[in-house]
Parts: sequence; structure tokens; C-alpha cells
Amino acid sequence: MQGYTVPLSPRGTANLAPTPPWHYAGTVIGVEFFADPAAAEAALPEGLVLDPETPGRGVALFIDWQYSSTGKEYLDPARSQYREFFVTLDARWNDTPVAWCPYIYVDNDAAMARGWVQGFPKKLGSVHQTRAYPIGAPATPAVAAGGQFGATASAVGQRIAEARVTLQQPVENPATLMNRPVVNLRHFPSLAKGQHDKPAVHELVMAVLDNPAVDEAWVGTSELTFPTAPGEELADLAIQRTGAGFRFHLSYTVTDLKTLTDYSS
Repeated sequence: MQGYTVPLSPRGTANLAPTPPWHYAGTVIGVEFFADPAAAEAALPEGLVLDPETPGRGVALFIDWQYSSTGKEYLDPARSQYREFFVTLDARWNDTPVAWCPYIYVDNDAAMARGWVQGFPKKLGSVHQTRAYPIGAPATPAVAAGGQFGATASAVGQRIAEARVTLQQPVENPATLMNRPVVNLRHFPSLAKGQHDKPAVHELVMAVLDNPAVDEAWVGTSELTFPTAPGEELADLAIQRTGAGFRFHLSYTVTDLKTLTDYSS
């Protein structure tokens, strides 16, 4: 039986996610927001503390992704394309500024499998964003000052996030958009009787991104809401205000991660 993730199979091609490398390229609509600091702190795992310099700051990201691995998987768009929405919160691991991902939604099962391996707590969702085409037609905004872009996310038929960004100017230093490493919690519970409170895997990890690149980055004003929805806690972050809005293209490769603390050993 072969494969990297389930299902293992005789030829190893039926698994949801193959052995890395995993290559990603996507278009991002992002909104900086400031949540209630107490609510943001409550969403942090053991090992992280609220960043005292930016308490309650977070970022909401809506991404239209295209994925590939060892070949040209992007030639099969039904498998390689997907959309994702997630939030990060500013935190500190020891003295290192990091971004913690408490909630993330995706519309593709293979992307969910890759996410769980990395520690992203992915759930199924429906994510959309305004597209831009360089044709100058009424049906597309311009990637220029005044261009407006919207994005939404839903889960189980309930709207959980709505965003709008109005572009103002190009980002002078795109590297500032990726200046905090993302920290996740790899958690896989035990099902054996008497072991439900003792997970098989419970480790704090830091994402390692190879060759990250940002292009055509624009910044502007923003709007963002997290509507209340049954079975979700995103709205509990209690957005107090928004900051900058962004639109940019992003790419990177995943082959590794860094284990910060293994709580299950």
C-alpha cells in the first residue's frame, strides 16, 4: 500500500495529498482588522501570547489558489484550483512575532488534507472574490486607484465573512505583507476508550515557506464583517475597526515545517 495521505492504495495515486513539494500560486484579497484583545487572547493556544505591541490585530485573507506538485497538475484545474478563507492573529512565540491561524475554510478536499498535515484547522466552506481582467470592460474592476474588490465566505450555508477593498496605491515594499511566520497546532485526537483527552498528536508548529513571492500588490481602504453563524466562533473576535485593505498575487512552496513544542510526547 502506497501514498502519503489516506487513502493508501496499490499504486499510491488515490491519496488526497501526495508527498511534498506542494507549490501554490494565488490571488489574495486581504483586510487588516482589530479585534477585541480579550477575544483574540482567548483564541490563542498554549505556547503563544498576545503580541503586546499589536494586541487584537488580525488579518482576514480570501485567496483564489492554484496548486501543483511534482508535475503540471495545474493542467487539471478541477483538482488544482480551489478557494480559501482564513484569519490570523498577531501573537508572540517567546520573543518572536508570529501569526496564529485559529480559523480557516476551504472548498477542496485535497487542500483540506494538506492543511491538516500542516496544522491548519481547515473546515469546508464556500469562498468567492471579485476577479479582475485587463480588458477594460464594465464587468471588471481595474487594478488601479479606485478599483473595488469584494470577497465573501460561507460555511454550511451561512455567511461568515464579508469584505470590501478599495485600492489606492501600489505597496512600496511587498515583503511587509509576509513579515510574520504562521504558527499552527497539529492536533489529531485518540479514539480509544479512556484516551479521548490524550491526543495522538498535539504539537505547536511554525510554517516554513520556500521561495515566497508577492507581486502586483496594492493597498487601500477596507470594510470587514464577521456575521454570527450557528456552529462558528469567528464572530466572537468582535471586530472593533479595520485597517488597510490589500490585493496581491502570492506564491510559495511547502516541503517542511518547524516543530516548536510537542505537547503529546
